[in-house]
Amino acid sequence: MTDIITQQFDYGGHPIHTLQAGPDSGPLILLLHGKMFQAATWQETGTLAKLAEAGYHVVALYLPGFGNSPFTNIEPSEVLKTLINQSSQNKAILLGPSMGGRIVLEFTLDNPDLVTSLILIGAVGVQENKERLKELNLPCLALWGGEDTISPLTNGRLIQQEVKSAELVIIPGAPHPCYLDQPNEWHRILLRFLTEKLPA
Repeated sequence: MTDIITQQFDYGGHPIHTLQAGPDSGPLILLLHGKMFQAATWQETGTLAKLAEAGYHVVALYLPGFGNSPFTNIEPSEVLKTLINQSSQNKAILLGPSMGGRIVLEFTLDNPDLVTSLILIGAVGVQENKERLKELNLPCLALWGGEDTISPLTNGRLIQQEVKSAELVIIPGAPHPCYLDQPNEWHRILLRFLTEKLPA
């Protein structure tokens, strides 16, 4: 059974809570969450355990204002930057669905040297950043539910078109939180992508 620990770190006097699993020496992967969810969602889906068992050091972040992380005026991007800079690798794989997808997308555009790979799940904010998408030059997985009515599939197709190294995967019949609708398929796609694009 995979050990999942709760860990808090201080950002300018503000406590930020995380769930962590996997070997400290493994590649760092940061999991954000959507507006209606939280870090614990990744524990409930089994994603934390799956990634830890595959050798990754996984950190699921409670964004400010969610879970035990109190609301503050600090930008999530600053929290991400601090977490990455405090790691031994100084780089991370970033994963975000919906609102979290927008955060990791914009963070990667502004801090490309801190990101090794980007995983977007039904990300919002794609249209607002479409003029910059061509700047991305790293392995990118865009995962969309075929029946997503929150972030239309056209957003996933735009990423596929504009980002040179992007791969678009569609889960037929799945809604916006496609990873919740079909978790087994989600984990298969995720681990296959990581193995192919970021071999050990």
